[in-house]
Amino acid sequence: MVVIASSSSPSASVVTDFLGHELDFPGRPLRIVSTVPSQTELLCSLGLMSQIVGITSFCVHPEECFRTKARVGGTKNLTTERVLALAPDLVIANKEENDADTILDIQQSVPVYVSDIKSVQDVYRLISDLGQLCHVSAEAEALNVAIRSSLEYVPTMPIYRVAYLIWKDPYMSVGGDTFIQHMMELSGLQGYLADQTRYPEITLSDLRGAEVDVILLSSEPFPFADKHIAEIEAATGTPCLLVDGELYSWYGPRMLHSAKYFKQVRERIATRLSTD
Repeated sequence: MVVIASSSSPSASVVTDFLGHELDFPGRPLRIVSTVPSQTELLCSLGLMSQIVGITSFCVHPEECFRTKARVGGTKNLTTERVLALAPDLVIANKEENDADTILDIQQSVPVYVSDIKSVQDVYRLISDLGQLCHVSAEAEALNVAIRSSLEYVPTMPIYRVAYLIWKDPYMSVGGDTFIQHMMELSGLQGYLADQTRYPEITLSDLRGAEVDVILLSSEPFPFADKHIAEIEAATGTPCLLVDGELYSWYGPRMLHSAKYFKQVRERIATRLSTD
């Protein structure tokens, strides 16, 4: 939610993040640290790369930002000292991706905007908030319009029942309250564990008894590859497909490519099922 505060300065604004924290900025933030890869890409897409002074070691897009910005650790192991040494006037974080205690430490010295993304609607809110907060509202609105328009063409029929794996040793899937699950539903994929929360652990024995059409192996955070397909198919008796995890879990400008990619995934599922 974004509220314009009464002020003698026309640019002053108060932005409330997903956790209810109010950030009051009289002007445009000039030194930003971004602690989540998809949010780094989003900030850059809004024309804010020059304001970014620090990123995580996983913020690989865009490549120029990854090459030129200071690193402040990983998403789960941020270094407070590195963040503060960059003298940021704003940190952009995420409830799920970042360690809460570290963010609280940073918040003692620097305003921190924390997102909590579970749906496409949350993404629209995030983009609008960052547009207002960083004084690029026109760019933010244009991106929201473009994403909405592109997602109108996501195919949804027939509905396929799938298990989506994000990790190995132990195997982990996704629950119904995750952004990944929301993106699957958007493209007509019914998650095997949609009635559970967060990222439940499962076994290949569980999957062998599950009534799923296909198992999707994500490219991230665990880098599933071709070598894992035969192993999992043999243990479960269910066909497996590799999918681009960024298209299911990164929120922001990458969603402009979602409709085309989800159509391709559905075609691959249909082809695989027709040959088994």
